[in-house]
Amino acid sequence: MQTTIIVLLLSLIVMCMFYISKYRKITKHLERQRLDIETEELRMFDFLHTLGETLTQESGTNPRTLYRTIVRGAAMVVEAHGAALYLVDKTNDKLVSQYQSEACPILIPVPKHIAEQAKLTPNTINSYKRLTSVGKDWGPFGEALSQKKTIKINNLITNPHFESADQNTHEGVSAVIAPLIYGGKELGILAIANNSDSEKFSENDFEVFQSMAEQSSFALGNSIIHREAMEKKHLENELNTASEVQRILLPSKSPNLDGYLISGLNVPAKIVSGDYYDYFKIDENSLGIVIADVSGKGVPASLITAMCRSVVRANASNNHCPAEVLKKVNRQLFPDIREDMFISLAYLIVEANSGKIQIARAGHDAPLHYSSKTQNINPINSPGIAIGIDSGDVFDKSINSMELNVEKGDILLLYTDGVNEASDIRGEEFGTDRLNKTLANTSGLGAEKVVKAIQNEVISFSGDVPQNDDITLIAVEKI
Repeated sequence: MQTTIIVLLLSLIVMCMFYISKYRKITKHLERQRLDIETEELRMFDFLHTLGETLTQESGTNPRTLYRTIVRGAAMVVEAHGAALYLVDKTNDKLVSQYQSEACPILIPVPKHIAEQAKLTPNTINSYKRLTSVGKDWGPFGEALSQKKTIKINNLITNPHFESADQNTHEGVSAVIAPLIYGGKELGILAIANNSDSEKFSENDFEVFQSMAEQSSFALGNSIIHREAMEKKHLENELNTASEVQRILLPSKSPNLDGYLISGLNVPAKIVSGDYYDYFKIDENSLGIVIADVSGKGVPASLITAMCRSVVRANASNNHCPAEVLKKVNRQLFPDIREDMFISLAYLIVEANSGKIQIARAGHDAPLHYSSKTQNINPINSPGIAIGIDSGDVFDKSINSMELNVEKGDILLLYTDGVNEASDIRGEEFGTDRLNKTLANTSGLGAEKVVKAIQNEVISFSGDVPQNDDITLIAVEKI
Protein backbone atom coordinates (compact mmCIF):
# COMPACT_ATOMS: atom_id res chain seq x y z
CA MET A 1 0.00 0.00 0.00
CA GLN A 2 2.80 2.38 0.95
CA THR A 3 4.59 1.54 -2.29
CA THR A 4 1.47 2.33 -4.30
CA ILE A 5 1.07 5.70 -2.57
CA ILE A 6 4.72 6.54 -3.18
CA VAL A 7 4.36 5.62 -6.87
CA LEU A 8 1.23 7.78 -7.15
CA LEU A 9 2.96 10.68 -5.44
CA LEU A 10 5.97 10.36 -7.71
CA SER A 11 3.71 10.20 -10.76
CA LEU A 12 1.86 13.29 -9.57
CA ILE A 13 5.13 15.14 -9.01
CA VAL A 14 6.36 14.18 -12.52
CA MET A 15 3.07 15.33 -14.04
CA CYS A 16 3.25 18.60 -12.13
CA MET A 17 6.79 19.18 -13.26
CA PHE A 18 5.80 18.39 -16.87
CA TYR A 19 2.90 20.84 -16.83
CA ILE A 20 5.00 23.46 -15.06
CA SER A 21 7.66 23.08 -17.76
CA LYS A 22 5.02 23.24 -20.48
CA TYR A 23 3.44 26.30 -18.87
CA ARG A 24 6.82 27.99 -18.72
CA LYS A 25 7.41 27.24 -22.39
CA ILE A 26 3.96 28.61 -23.31
CA THR A 27 4.56 31.63 -21.12
CA LYS A 28 7.93 32.23 -22.75
CA HIS A 29 6.39 31.80 -26.20
CA LEU A 30 3.60 34.24 -25.39
CA GLU A 31 6.09 36.66 -23.91
CA ARG A 32 8.23 36.39 -27.04
CA GLN A 33 5.14 36.98 -29.18
CA ARG A 34 4.23 39.98 -27.06
CA LEU A 35 7.73 41.38 -27.42
CA ASP A 36 7.66 40.73 -31.18
CA ILE A 37 4.33 42.56 -31.47
CA GLU A 38 5.60 45.44 -29.35
CA THR A 39 8.80 45.61 -31.40
CA GLU A 40 6.82 45.54 -34.63
CA GLU A 41 4.53 48.26 -33.33
CA LEU A 42 7.55 50.36 -32.38
CA ARG A 43 9.00 49.86 -35.85
CA MET A 44 5.68 50.87 -37.39
CA PHE A 45 5.42 53.98 -35.19
CA ASP A 46 9.02 54.85 -36.07
CA PHE A 47 8.19 54.48 -39.80
CA LEU A 48 5.08 56.68 -39.53
CA HIS A 49 7.01 59.28 -37.51
CA THR A 50 9.84 59.37 -40.07
CA LEU A 51 7.32 59.52 -42.92
CA GLY A 52 5.58 62.49 -41.30
CA GLU A 53 8.87 64.28 -40.67
CA THR A 54 9.97 63.74 -44.27
CA LEU A 55 6.74 65.20 -45.61
CA THR A 56 6.98 68.19 -43.25
CA GLN A 57 10.66 68.93 -43.81
CA GLU A 58 10.90 68.28 -47.53
CA SER A 59 7.42 69.71 -48.26
CA GLY A 60 7.27 67.58 -51.39
CA THR A 61 10.26 69.37 -52.96
CA ASN A 62 12.59 66.37 -52.79
CA PRO A 63 10.66 63.20 -53.73
CA ARG A 64 13.84 61.13 -53.63
CA THR A 65 14.00 61.51 -49.84
CA LEU A 66 10.38 60.39 -49.52
CA TYR A 67 11.00 57.37 -51.77
CA ARG A 68 13.97 56.32 -49.63
CA THR A 69 11.96 56.70 -46.42
CA ILE A 70 9.12 54.52 -47.75
CA VAL A 71 11.36 51.75 -49.11
CA ARG A 72 13.65 51.53 -46.09
CA GLY A 73 10.67 51.71 -43.73
CA ALA A 74 8.83 48.91 -45.55
CA ALA A 75 11.82 46.58 -45.31
CA MET A 76 12.47 47.50 -41.67
CA VAL A 77 8.95 47.06 -40.29
CA VAL A 78 8.41 43.51 -41.61
CA GLU A 79 12.14 42.64 -41.40
CA ALA A 80 12.33 41.84 -45.11
CA HIS A 81 15.57 41.51 -47.02
CA GLY A 82 14.59 44.50 -49.13
CA ALA A 83 11.89 46.61 -50.69
CA ALA A 84 11.26 48.34 -54.01
CA LEU A 85 9.17 51.28 -55.22
CA TYR A 86 7.94 51.57 -58.81
CA LEU A 87 5.87 54.58 -59.91
CA VAL A 88 3.80 55.20 -63.02
CA ASP A 89 5.60 57.53 -65.45
CA LYS A 90 4.15 60.67 -67.07
CA THR A 91 2.95 58.72 -70.11
CA ASN A 92 0.88 56.51 -67.78
CA ASP A 93 2.24 53.48 -69.67
CA LYS A 94 5.24 52.34 -67.65
CA LEU A 95 6.29 51.53 -64.10
CA VAL A 96 9.69 53.08 -63.40
CA SER A 97 11.97 52.02 -60.55
CA GLN A 98 12.32 55.01 -58.21
CA TYR A 99 14.14 53.46 -55.29
CA GLN A 100 15.24 49.95 -54.25
CA SER A 101 17.10 48.92 -51.13
CA GLU A 102 20.55 47.47 -51.76
CA ALA A 103 19.72 43.95 -50.58
CA CYS A 104 16.34 43.72 -52.32
CA PRO A 105 16.07 40.68 -54.61
CA ILE A 106 15.23 41.69 -58.17
CA LEU A 107 11.47 41.53 -58.79
CA ILE A 108 11.41 41.66 -62.59
CA PRO A 109 12.57 38.78 -64.85
CA VAL A 110 16.31 38.67 -65.41
CA PRO A 111 17.22 37.37 -68.89
CA LYS A 112 19.73 34.54 -68.92
CA HIS A 113 22.36 36.59 -70.79
CA ILE A 114 22.20 39.26 -68.05
CA ALA A 115 22.67 36.56 -65.39
CA GLU A 116 25.69 35.24 -67.31
CA GLN A 117 27.14 38.73 -67.56
CA ALA A 118 26.63 39.17 -63.80
CA LYS A 119 29.09 36.34 -63.18
CA LEU A 120 31.82 38.51 -64.68
CA THR A 121 30.48 41.88 -63.49
CA PRO A 122 28.83 41.46 -60.06
CA ASN A 123 27.01 44.81 -60.18
CA THR A 124 25.14 43.92 -63.37
CA ILE A 125 21.98 42.71 -61.59
CA ASN A 126 21.81 45.82 -59.38
CA SER A 127 22.15 48.08 -62.42
CA TYR A 128 19.55 46.09 -64.32
CA LYS A 129 16.97 46.28 -61.52
CA ARG A 130 17.48 50.03 -61.01
CA LEU A 131 17.40 51.00 -64.70
CA THR A 132 14.80 48.66 -66.18
CA SER A 133 11.18 49.78 -66.45
CA VAL A 134 8.19 47.54 -67.14
CA GLY A 135 4.77 48.12 -68.65
CA LYS A 136 2.12 49.29 -66.21
CA ASP A 137 0.11 46.13 -66.92
CA TRP A 138 3.07 43.76 -66.61
CA GLY A 139 2.74 40.56 -64.55
CA PRO A 140 2.25 40.68 -60.78
CA PHE A 141 2.80 44.47 -60.73
CA GLY A 142 -0.04 44.97 -63.21
CA GLU A 143 -2.21 42.47 -61.35
CA ALA A 144 -1.81 44.34 -58.07
CA LEU A 145 -2.57 47.69 -59.73
CA SER A 146 -5.48 46.65 -61.95
CA GLN A 147 -7.20 44.59 -59.24
CA LYS A 148 -6.33 47.12 -56.52
CA LYS A 149 -5.25 44.40 -54.13
CA THR A 150 -2.09 43.25 -52.39
CA ILE A 151 -0.73 39.94 -53.66
CA LYS A 152 1.73 37.46 -52.16
CA ILE A 153 4.10 35.22 -54.13
CA ASN A 154 5.92 32.50 -52.20
CA ASN A 155 8.33 31.71 -55.04
CA LEU A 156 8.86 34.03 -58.01
CA ILE A 157 10.01 31.27 -60.30
CA THR A 158 6.55 29.65 -60.14
CA ASN A 159 4.95 32.81 -61.54
CA PRO A 160 4.28 32.39 -65.30
CA HIS A 161 5.90 35.75 -66.10
CA PHE A 162 9.27 34.38 -64.89
CA GLU A 163 9.25 31.22 -67.03
CA SER A 164 11.93 32.41 -69.44
CA ALA A 165 13.97 34.22 -66.76
CA ASP A 166 17.15 32.94 -65.15
CA GLN A 167 16.08 30.22 -62.68
CA ASN A 168 18.92 30.64 -60.20
CA THR A 169 18.30 34.38 -59.79
CA HIS A 170 14.62 34.03 -58.85
CA GLU A 171 14.42 30.57 -57.24
CA GLY A 172 12.93 30.73 -53.73
CA VAL A 173 12.46 34.52 -53.75
CA SER A 174 9.21 35.48 -52.02
CA ALA A 175 7.47 38.82 -52.36
CA VAL A 176 4.44 40.86 -51.35
CA ILE A 177 3.31 43.50 -53.85
CA ALA A 178 0.87 46.27 -52.91
CA PRO A 179 -0.81 48.82 -55.21
CA LEU A 180 -0.30 52.51 -54.46
CA ILE A 181 -3.53 54.37 -55.18
CA TYR A 182 -4.48 57.88 -54.08
CA GLY A 183 -7.78 59.57 -54.86
CA GLY A 184 -8.55 56.87 -57.42
CA LYS A 185 -5.30 57.56 -59.28
CA GLU A 186 -2.83 54.73 -59.81
CA LEU A 187 0.56 55.89 -58.51
CA GLY A 188 2.56 52.66 -58.71
CA ILE A 189 3.47 49.66 -56.56
CA LEU A 190 5.42 49.03 -53.36
CA ALA A 191 6.96 45.59 -52.81
CA ILE A 192 8.90 43.72 -50.13
CA ALA A 193 10.99 40.64 -50.87
CA ASN A 194 12.99 37.89 -49.17
CA ASN A 195 15.79 35.74 -50.57
CA SER A 196 15.51 31.98 -50.77
CA ASP A 197 17.34 31.53 -47.44
CA SER A 198 14.68 33.46 -45.50
CA GLU A 199 11.24 32.52 -44.23
CA LYS A 200 8.21 33.23 -46.35
CA PHE A 201 6.09 36.20 -45.37
CA SER A 202 3.44 35.43 -42.74
CA GLU A 203 -0.17 36.60 -42.73
CA ASN A 204 0.78 39.13 -40.09
CA ASP A 205 3.56 40.47 -42.36
CA PHE A 206 0.99 40.68 -45.18
CA GLU A 207 -1.48 42.71 -43.12
CA VAL A 208 1.16 45.02 -41.63
CA PHE A 209 2.69 45.69 -45.06
CA GLN A 210 -0.74 46.34 -46.56
CA SER A 211 -1.33 48.99 -43.90
CA MET A 212 2.09 50.52 -44.64
CA ALA A 213 1.30 50.67 -48.36
CA GLU A 214 -1.90 52.60 -47.63
CA GLN A 215 0.03 55.13 -45.55
CA SER A 216 2.69 55.37 -48.27
CA SER A 217 0.00 56.01 -50.92
CA PHE A 218 -1.34 58.88 -48.83
CA ALA A 219 2.15 60.34 -48.37
CA LEU A 220 3.02 60.03 -52.07
CA GLY A 221 -0.32 61.49 -53.15
CA ASN A 222 0.08 64.50 -50.88
CA SER A 223 3.67 64.97 -52.02
CA ILE A 224 2.58 64.97 -55.68
CA ILE A 225 -0.19 67.50 -55.01
CA HIS A 226 2.19 69.76 -53.10
CA ARG A 227 4.89 69.45 -55.76
CA GLU A 228 2.43 70.21 -58.56
CA ALA A 229 1.18 73.24 -56.62
CA MET A 230 4.76 74.48 -56.18
CA GLU A 231 5.52 73.90 -59.87
CA LYS A 232 2.36 75.79 -60.81
CA LYS A 233 3.33 78.66 -58.51
CA HIS A 234 6.86 78.68 -59.95
CA LEU A 235 5.42 78.74 -63.49
CA GLU A 236 3.06 81.57 -62.56
CA ASN A 237 6.00 83.55 -61.17
CA GLU A 238 7.93 82.99 -64.39
CA LEU A 239 4.90 84.01 -66.46
CA ASN A 240 4.46 87.13 -64.35
CA THR A 241 8.12 87.96 -64.95
CA ALA A 242 7.65 87.37 -68.68
CA SER A 243 4.53 89.55 -68.60
CA GLU A 244 6.46 92.33 -66.87
CA VAL A 245 9.23 92.11 -69.48
CA GLN A 246 6.61 92.21 -72.23
CA ARG A 247 4.97 95.29 -70.69
CA ILE A 248 8.37 97.00 -70.67
CA LEU A 249 8.70 96.29 -74.41
CA LEU A 250 5.33 97.95 -75.13
CA PRO A 251 5.23 101.75 -75.49
CA SER A 252 5.02 103.44 -72.10
CA LYS A 253 3.45 106.59 -73.54
CA SER A 254 2.05 107.99 -76.76
CA PRO A 255 4.64 109.28 -79.24
CA ASN A 256 5.02 112.96 -80.16
CA LEU A 257 4.61 113.54 -83.87
CA ASP A 258 3.71 116.99 -85.24
CA GLY A 259 0.27 116.95 -86.83
CA TYR A 260 -0.95 113.76 -85.11
CA LEU A 261 -2.34 112.35 -81.87
CA ILE A 262 -1.67 108.65 -81.39
CA SER A 263 -2.98 106.32 -78.69
CA GLY A 264 -2.73 102.54 -78.19
CA LEU A 265 -3.47 99.79 -75.69
CA ASN A 266 -2.91 96.07 -75.21
CA VAL A 267 -5.08 93.81 -73.02
CA PRO A 268 -3.73 90.21 -72.81
CA ALA A 269 -6.20 87.33 -72.60
CA LYS A 270 -3.66 85.43 -70.48
CA ILE A 271 -0.71 86.51 -68.34
CA VAL A 272 1.41 87.03 -71.45
CA SER A 273 0.21 88.29 -74.82
CA GLY A 274 0.57 87.14 -78.43
CA ASP A 275 -0.24 90.69 -79.65
CA TYR A 276 2.05 93.67 -79.63
CA TYR A 277 2.20 97.22 -80.87
CA ASP A 278 5.13 99.58 -81.21
CA TYR A 279 6.17 103.13 -82.14
CA PHE A 280 9.67 104.14 -83.20
CA LYS A 281 11.40 106.94 -85.11
CA ILE A 282 12.57 106.16 -88.63
CA ASP A 283 14.17 109.57 -89.01
CA GLU A 284 13.55 113.08 -87.68
CA ASN A 285 10.29 113.49 -89.62
CA SER A 286 8.89 109.95 -89.80
CA LEU A 287 7.39 107.56 -87.25
CA GLY A 288 6.96 103.83 -87.63
CA ILE A 289 3.81 102.24 -86.14
CA VAL A 290 3.38 98.46 -85.87
CA ILE A 291 0.51 96.27 -84.74
CA ALA A 292 0.90 92.47 -84.81
CA ASP A 293 -0.86 89.29 -83.75
CA VAL A 294 0.97 85.98 -83.42
CA SER A 295 -1.19 82.89 -83.93
CA GLY A 296 -1.69 81.07 -80.64
CA LYS A 297 -1.40 82.40 -77.13
CA GLY A 298 0.79 82.16 -74.07
CA VAL A 299 4.57 81.87 -73.82
CA PRO A 300 5.38 80.64 -77.38
CA ALA A 301 3.41 83.52 -78.92
CA SER A 302 4.94 86.07 -76.53
CA LEU A 303 8.46 84.95 -77.46
CA ILE A 304 7.68 85.39 -81.16
CA THR A 305 6.33 88.91 -80.51
CA ALA A 306 9.58 89.88 -78.78
CA MET A 307 11.60 88.52 -81.73
CA CYS A 308 9.34 90.27 -84.22
CA ARG A 309 9.67 93.63 -82.44
CA SER A 310 13.48 93.47 -82.55
CA VAL A 311 13.64 92.38 -86.20
CA VAL A 312 11.18 95.07 -87.38
CA ARG A 313 13.10 97.81 -85.58
CA ALA A 314 16.43 96.56 -86.93
CA ASN A 315 15.20 96.72 -90.53
CA ALA A 316 13.10 99.89 -90.33
CA SER A 317 15.83 102.45 -89.74
CA ASN A 318 16.01 104.92 -92.68
CA ASN A 319 13.85 102.65 -94.83
CA HIS A 320 10.73 104.50 -96.04
CA CYS A 321 9.05 101.57 -97.80
CA PRO A 322 6.92 99.48 -95.38
CA ALA A 323 6.62 96.53 -97.80
CA GLU A 324 10.41 96.30 -98.24
CA VAL A 325 10.85 96.27 -94.46
CA LEU A 326 8.32 93.45 -94.04
CA LYS A 327 9.97 91.40 -96.80
CA LYS A 328 13.23 91.48 -94.84
CA VAL A 329 11.39 90.74 -91.58
CA ASN A 330 9.71 87.68 -93.11
CA ARG A 331 12.97 86.26 -94.47
CA GLN A 332 14.68 86.65 -91.09
CA LEU A 333 11.84 85.29 -88.95
CA PHE A 334 10.67 82.42 -91.18
CA PRO A 335 13.39 79.93 -90.09
CA ASP A 336 12.53 80.47 -86.40
CA ILE A 337 8.73 80.20 -86.62
CA ARG A 338 7.06 76.81 -86.14
CA GLU A 339 5.03 75.45 -89.05
CA ASP A 340 1.78 75.89 -87.09
CA MET A 341 2.49 79.55 -86.27
CA PHE A 342 2.42 82.79 -88.23
CA ILE A 343 2.33 86.56 -87.64
CA SER A 344 -0.29 88.94 -89.01
CA LEU A 345 1.15 92.46 -88.98
CA ALA A 346 0.38 95.95 -90.21
CA TYR A 347 3.17 98.53 -90.55
CA LEU A 348 2.63 102.25 -91.04
CA ILE A 349 5.06 105.05 -91.78
CA VAL A 350 3.59 108.43 -90.80
CA GLU A 351 5.22 111.70 -91.90
CA ALA A 352 5.12 114.66 -89.49
CA ASN A 353 3.10 117.73 -90.55
CA SER A 354 1.79 115.84 -93.53
CA GLY A 355 -1.34 113.86 -94.36
CA LYS A 356 0.74 111.14 -95.99
CA ILE A 357 0.69 107.65 -94.45
CA GLN A 358 2.25 104.58 -96.07
CA ILE A 359 0.83 101.17 -95.15
CA ALA A 360 1.94 97.58 -95.68
CA ARG A 361 -0.20 94.75 -94.41
CA ALA A 362 1.05 91.18 -93.88
CA GLY A 363 -2.21 89.24 -93.54
CA HIS A 364 -3.51 91.56 -90.81
CA ASP A 365 -7.05 92.88 -90.33
CA ALA A 366 -7.51 95.89 -92.60
CA PRO A 367 -7.07 99.23 -90.78
CA LEU A 368 -10.22 101.38 -90.72
CA HIS A 369 -10.06 104.92 -92.08
CA TYR A 370 -12.66 107.32 -90.71
CA SER A 371 -13.04 110.40 -92.88
CA SER A 372 -14.20 113.47 -90.99
CA LYS A 373 -15.21 115.08 -94.31
CA THR A 374 -17.52 112.33 -95.55
CA GLN A 375 -18.06 110.65 -92.13
CA ASN A 376 -17.54 107.34 -93.90
CA ILE A 377 -15.38 104.44 -92.73
CA ASN A 378 -13.35 102.47 -95.27
CA PRO A 379 -11.03 99.48 -94.75
CA ILE A 380 -7.50 99.88 -96.13
CA ASN A 381 -7.05 96.60 -98.01
CA SER A 382 -3.41 96.67 -98.95
CA PRO A 383 -2.28 93.21 -100.19
CA GLY A 384 -0.03 90.75 -98.36
CA ILE A 385 0.08 87.33 -96.69
CA ALA A 386 1.06 86.67 -93.08
CA ILE A 387 4.70 86.47 -91.99
CA GLY A 388 6.02 82.94 -91.51
CA ILE A 389 3.85 81.19 -94.11
CA ASP A 390 6.40 81.40 -96.95
CA SER A 391 10.17 81.65 -96.85
CA GLY A 392 10.35 84.63 -99.22
CA ASP A 393 9.43 84.52 -102.92
CA VAL A 394 5.66 84.10 -102.56
CA PHE A 395 5.56 86.58 -99.67
CA ASP A 396 7.57 89.17 -101.63
CA LYS A 397 5.19 88.93 -104.62
CA SER A 398 2.09 89.19 -102.42
CA ILE A 399 2.89 92.37 -100.51
CA ASN A 400 2.88 95.98 -101.61
CA SER A 401 2.83 99.32 -99.88
CA MET A 402 -0.19 101.58 -100.17
CA GLU A 403 -0.26 105.34 -99.66
CA LEU A 404 -3.12 106.98 -97.77
CA ASN A 405 -3.81 110.69 -97.49
CA VAL A 406 -5.60 111.84 -94.36
CA GLU A 407 -7.11 115.18 -93.45
CA LYS A 408 -7.73 117.04 -90.23
CA GLY A 409 -10.14 115.09 -87.99
CA ASP A 410 -9.53 111.78 -89.78
CA ILE A 411 -8.78 108.71 -87.68
CA LEU A 412 -6.98 105.57 -88.77
CA LEU A 413 -7.82 102.62 -86.48
CA LEU A 414 -5.65 99.53 -86.23
CA TYR A 415 -6.85 96.52 -84.24
CA THR A 416 -6.31 92.81 -83.70
CA ASP A 417 -9.00 90.12 -84.05
CA GLY A 418 -9.46 89.98 -80.26
CA VAL A 419 -11.68 93.06 -80.82
CA ASN A 420 -14.04 92.05 -83.64
CA GLU A 421 -14.07 88.34 -82.66
CA ALA A 422 -14.94 88.94 -78.98
CA SER A 423 -18.15 86.98 -78.29
CA ASP A 424 -21.09 87.24 -75.92
CA ILE A 425 -22.87 84.48 -73.98
CA ARG A 426 -24.84 83.47 -77.11
CA GLY A 427 -21.64 83.05 -79.12
CA GLU A 428 -22.35 86.13 -81.27
CA GLU A 429 -19.23 88.11 -82.22
CA PHE A 430 -18.70 91.84 -81.66
CA GLY A 431 -18.00 92.16 -85.37
CA THR A 432 -16.80 94.96 -87.63
CA ASP A 433 -20.25 96.62 -87.84
CA ARG A 434 -20.24 97.37 -84.09
CA LEU A 435 -16.58 98.41 -84.35
CA ASN A 436 -17.38 100.84 -87.18
CA LYS A 437 -20.35 102.25 -85.28
CA THR A 438 -18.29 102.83 -82.13
CA LEU A 439 -15.52 104.47 -84.14
CA ALA A 440 -18.01 106.77 -85.90
CA ASN A 441 -19.77 107.72 -82.65
CA THR A 442 -16.53 108.58 -80.80
CA SER A 443 -14.40 109.99 -83.61
CA GLY A 444 -14.85 113.56 -82.41
CA LEU A 445 -13.51 112.75 -78.93
CA GLY A 446 -9.89 112.19 -79.97
CA ALA A 447 -7.60 109.18 -80.41
CA GLU A 448 -7.25 108.27 -76.73
CA LYS A 449 -11.00 108.31 -76.04
CA VAL A 450 -11.74 106.35 -79.23
CA VAL A 451 -9.47 103.54 -78.06
CA LYS A 452 -10.95 103.54 -74.55
CA ALA A 453 -14.53 103.63 -75.88
CA ILE A 454 -13.94 100.61 -78.12
CA GLN A 455 -12.38 98.69 -75.23
CA ASN A 456 -15.38 99.48 -73.00
CA GLU A 457 -17.87 98.52 -75.72
CA VAL A 458 -16.16 95.13 -76.19
CA ILE A 459 -16.16 94.48 -72.43
CA SER A 460 -19.82 95.48 -72.14
CA PHE A 461 -20.78 93.31 -75.13
CA SER A 462 -18.94 90.22 -73.83
CA GLY A 463 -20.48 90.47 -70.36
CA ASP A 464 -19.45 87.53 -68.17
CA VAL A 465 -17.82 85.64 -71.04
CA PRO A 466 -14.05 85.37 -70.32
CA GLN A 467 -11.75 87.18 -72.74
CA ASN A 468 -10.61 84.58 -75.23
CA ASP A 469 -8.05 86.52 -77.24
CA ASP A 470 -5.64 89.41 -76.77
CA ILE A 471 -7.03 92.87 -77.54
CA THR A 472 -4.80 95.51 -79.13
CA LEU A 473 -5.88 98.88 -80.53
CA ILE A 474 -4.12 101.91 -82.03
CA ALA A 475 -5.84 105.11 -83.10
CA VAL A 476 -3.95 107.61 -85.31
CA GLU A 477 -5.72 110.99 -85.42
CA LYS A 478 -4.79 113.80 -87.83
CA ILE A 479 -4.96 117.19 -86.11
